[in-house]
Amino acid sequence: MQKGGPDGFDGVDGGDIVLLADPNMHTLMDFRYKRKYTAENGENGAGQMRRGKSGKELVIKMPVGTVVWDAADDRVLCDLHEAGQRRVLFSGGRGGWGNAHFATPTRQAPAFANPGQKREIRELRLTLKSIADVGLVGYPNVGKSSLLSVVTAARPKIANYHFTTLSPNLGICRRYGVDFILADIPGLIQGASEGAGLGFRFLQHVERTRMLLHVVDISGSEGRDPVEDFEQITDELAAYGGLAERPTIVAANKMDLPEAAENLERLRAHLAGTDIEVIPISAATGEGIDELMNAVIRMLPTLPETVVYEEEADEEETGGEPFTVTKEDGLYVVFGPLCDRLLAGTNFDSSDSAAWFHRSLRSRGVIDALRAAGAKEGDTVLFGDMEFDFVE
Repeated sequence: MQKGGPDGFDGVDGGDIVLLADPNMHTLMDFRYKRKYTAENGENGAGQMRRGKSGKELVIKMPVGTVVWDAADDRVLCDLHEAGQRRVLFSGGRGGWGNAHFATPTRQAPAFANPGQKREIRELRLTLKSIADVGLVGYPNVGKSSLLSVVTAARPKIANYHFTTLSPNLGICRRYGVDFILADIPGLIQGASEGAGLGFRFLQHVERTRMLLHVVDISGSEGRDPVEDFEQITDELAAYGGLAERPTIVAANKMDLPEAAENLERLRAHLAGTDIEVIPISAATGEGIDELMNAVIRMLPTLPETVVYEEEADEEETGGEPFTVTKEDGLYVVFGPLCDRLLAGTNFDSSDSAAWFHRSLRSRGVIDALRAAGAKEGDTVLFGDMEFDFVE
């Protein structure tokens, strides 16, 4: 009985994984509870030359400032540093070829098809590095959140105990037609650069800020010395990677409390000869707030642009090197993405499919590469997880 002509059409690609920088998200908390994300599969092709339906893309929203790393080799895959930024992180798997794709004048009814190329499961690491012009740093409970609430419309949680702020609070400050973003970086402690407390999680938010507003409790109301506090926080910033070199203004807060004036003179004397300006304020009464904001606005035009992480090419997405040939103990080994694609698309029980596989090796340059590596007729070749005898 004569077979009809080939009518199996090609399959279609799966959905892409897309990242979107959402300005309404401020933490990565959502990813603690949901860890696996899968885009929709593409449909198979069908008879009568019918094409399947493409897989729907999956859009994953992330906070602005999220850096996406490949967990396997710590490469930066994406830096979502702008609100609304959209990035196709991984493209969907490629649809396979139906049997009609392999029809030729001499092979009018091919009995094989290519099943397409699946995507591998990828593990990612996410870090959130806040995007802000000015970062508020200092020990816990020195008044950073109170200052943020006074100069912006932000309404952070404020209480008289340490570590009230466990994630950065951001606000927009508007002064004299100038807008800038102010971030309340969670309170640091001594040893933060070595991971003490929540040190790494806190310090990573400082990396993006263009300047620092170092808030100290100038009254020493909790029994700490404001000069020692300033030096200890500066040491932690320096130990984390030179963050102490950022342009800095010191906000000497709680000037409305006893002993503040004496400590202010001590701190100014300590910083004499540096370019660090010390401005006395009280977030509680509003004293000195205008002077502080004016000093920030004067400094902003002199600051460098926000740090953006350079993305590193993802070989799986760009195609990478299609294959590599090595010689090991007399065995010629071919490995790379091309191996997976050709092996997945070949039915070795079909002589037509096997013939297509060998033609693909020749057209893709594998045979020439093996010959260049020294392979001769009859030598053993390991291709993926299958062994072959080399044939010219």
